[in-house]
Amino acid sequence: MTDQLRLMAVHAHPDDESSKGAATMAKYVSDGVDVLVATCTGGERGSVLNPKLQGDPYIEEHIHEVRAKEMDEARQILGVKQAWLGFVDSGLPEGDPLPPLPEGCFGLQDVDEAAGALVKLIREFRPHVITTYDENGGYPHPDHIMTHKISMVAFDAAGDPERYPDAGEPWTPLKLYYNQGFNRVRTVALHEGLLARGLESPYGEWLERWDKMDRPDREITTYVPCADFFEIRDKALLAHATQIDPDGFWFHVPMDVQKEIWPTEDYELAKSRVDTTLPESDLFAGIREAG
Repeated sequence: MTDQLRLMAVHAHPDDESSKGAATMAKYVSDGVDVLVATCTGGERGSVLNPKLQGDPYIEEHIHEVRAKEMDEARQILGVKQAWLGFVDSGLPEGDPLPPLPEGCFGLQDVDEAAGALVKLIREFRPHVITTYDENGGYPHPDHIMTHKISMVAFDAAGDPERYPDAGEPWTPLKLYYNQGFNRVRTVALHEGLLARGLESPYGEWLERWDKMDRPDREITTYVPCADFFEIRDKALLAHATQIDPDGFWFHVPMDVQKEIWPTEDYELAKSRVDTTLPESDLFAGIREAG
């Protein structure tokens, strides 16, 4: 295409962009693609998950500002642009029965109304490809599920001049993908690869829980080779210091093992307005050719 390719990744909270598709984004940035992360909430109600920082009174009192600063550092590491949609974190409800969500939070917004903010951003940035979460949110956090809902509405509406007429000049994105990095096939491959090398696997209990869930595997349509950018992904993830323990789960698999066994990040093509052949190795497959 004569026009610069553009990719938008829609995420629920700061840190999601670094744990889902970060190496893909860094790869495309290195290829000259313009990449924008749309962050729906500020992560205001997220717990401090790094045990080394728990109990810090400044962090607890200023969590919104701290997480915004972490996001800016991760953005610079990945080389992407980033925009806040301005919604308030819903928090992750816990208990049985689950408590109601906080008044005014993202998870309680009217879907069509909330999608307007994303439509406006799509029309401003004009992405060819959008990535987001599937209908389960990747995991059932209310903000992840709402991120899916507004992404689907915005993808369909952004090019329609009769919808959201005050949100800017219409733009029609061409493809929409679901992040599927935590798929079963990849997890089994890493688990078995670690055991075959005499190494401990962090995935044993995870796979046992997976078996008990009795949920069908998602269709993986697109495998983006990006192993050369795994280190950048991890550096961006560590920038979210309140959320990520550098000695924690994310970093238990040696880098050389990751690159050898599963050198891709994986996606499910959910909507496409161009012809493409599956499986793909490029989120812009069918778009480059059309240009």
